[in-house]
Amino acid sequence: MELDYYQVDAFSSKVFFGNPAAVCPLSEWLDDGLMQLIAAENNLPETAFFVSSGDRFELRWFTPKTEIDLCGHATLATAHVIFDLMGFHGGCLFFDTKSGELSVEKRNGLLSMDFPSWRPKPIPMAERIVHSLGAKPARLLASRDVLAVFDDPEQVVALEPDMRLLAQCDATCVIATAQGKDYDFISRVFAPAVGIPEDPVTGSAHCTLTPYWAERLGKRELHAFQASERGGELFCKEKGDRVEVAGYAACYMKGTIYL
Repeated sequence: MELDYYQVDAFSSKVFFGNPAAVCPLSEWLDDGLMQLIAAENNLPETAFFVSSGDRFELRWFTPKTEIDLCGHATLATAHVIFDLMGFHGGCLFFDTKSGELSVEKRNGLLSMDFPSWRPKPIPMAERIVHSLGAKPARLLASRDVLAVFDDPEQVVALEPDMRLLAQCDATCVIATAQGKDYDFISRVFAPAVGIPEDPVTGSAHCTLTPYWAERLGKRELHAFQASERGGELFCKEKGDRVEVAGYAACYMKGTIYL
């Protein structure tokens, strides 16, 4: 069996930046165990698999360790492959996923994803989080993920978390964030529990970050930067029970998987 394979850098307009994702178009679903093996072999933060279903697409995401319920950068990468490399002529893609229906629109080269809003709620300051991050945030909140809010963006940039301790936290991701200087806010995202020590750019984290910063800053449209080593730029919009997370993408490689 041979499978087409694309590697796309998401949330960047050029390669070597943003977050790399593998994208594998399928004619029909493979065995779950085989997809997990492919994701582990790819050893990228995410591998996305999709199957065309009429005028819609079924979409699933795997880290090297496990399947997850929502991945922004691999959705963006998949949309880039379908729009720009497979010749899809419509203006909007609809994906059926474990997080329900997701859509992606293409607007002047920018890919805009419609995602659920995960408004975080305050939680007590947890010593395990503080010790794991190596610094005490000003406040802690939680949705699907834990949100650690710092007063100074330099504190976020300087973090050197203990990944072994972070992997024991009861959350998919631990997000560190602060108000930015050149951006409305910056963030870093750690997810060792699902096999990703630090994720370069995390679309799903902005399901939590967008409603938090929209309320705090009193603005619906936000310009964000994920301050990982690779870095990535996101354009976010708060829309009540949904958020819009947009970015660019660049294809690094096309190849073939032999099974």
